[in-house]
Amino acid sequence: MNSTERSTALWLRRFHPAVERPVRLVCFPHAGGSAPFYHPVSARFGADADVIALQYPGRQDRRLEPCVESIATLADLITDELLTLDEKPTVFFGHSMGAVLAFETAWRLEQKGQHAPRSVIASGRRAPSTSRPETVHLRDDDGILTELRLLNGTNPQLLGDEEIVRMAMPAIRGDYRAIESYRGEPGRTVRAPLTVLTGDADPRTSLAEAQAWAGHTEGAFRLRVLPGGHFFLAEQQAAVNEEIARELGLI
Repeated sequence: MNSTERSTALWLRRFHPAVERPVRLVCFPHAGGSAPFYHPVSARFGADADVIALQYPGRQDRRLEPCVESIATLADLITDELLTLDEKPTVFFGHSMGAVLAFETAWRLEQKGQHAPRSVIASGRRAPSTSRPETVHLRDDDGILTELRLLNGTNPQLLGDEEIVRMAMPAIRGDYRAIESYRGEPGRTVRAPLTVLTGDADPRTSLAEAQAWAGHTEGAFRLRVLPGGHFFLAEQQAAVNEEIARELGLI
């Protein structure tokens, strides 16, 4: 395995390898998240698509690498990795911080004229043109854990395990620093159609903030509101899978 192959293996995880499939799904994790979060999605679509889950530096088997604390830099690095793949019709799915990364990566690939996704699904995140004063990354560890409990996206048993928390905290804090310091480039749009999914009780994204994604695409826009909070997709996985299947052309 050469250095390029090793790098790509670090970033791009296939839990159900199917590189010969005619379409591809690339999944972007949330802040503090990791590739295995999308294992159920891979299990659902692995028979029909080349499903790739991104593994950012600074977590799990990449925990000894420094976390990338800039959305722009992280999107640049992901773009470079995706450019190593063969080209095929591709859908991006990103949740929370991953939604912004999916958007920024799509824009970069469109600028390069290569490997641009045919559509982007942005889940659980307000539009890049909106802003809120957010300083979770400046809190102490207990303050960050309070935020994670509020969003209800992490197993409570894991949050109570001091060793796991200690190992994960640098990546969680670094990701929060990246997304909270992110400011969308004014007027930035992608040509790809955008499907936006939001929870009706998400404390971090209002309906108006989700609707504002419409100003970030030159293509079709569709907003779907689902029951639930920030991690609505945990309870609404069937509905989320339906949206993914539609964008992949499977229904």
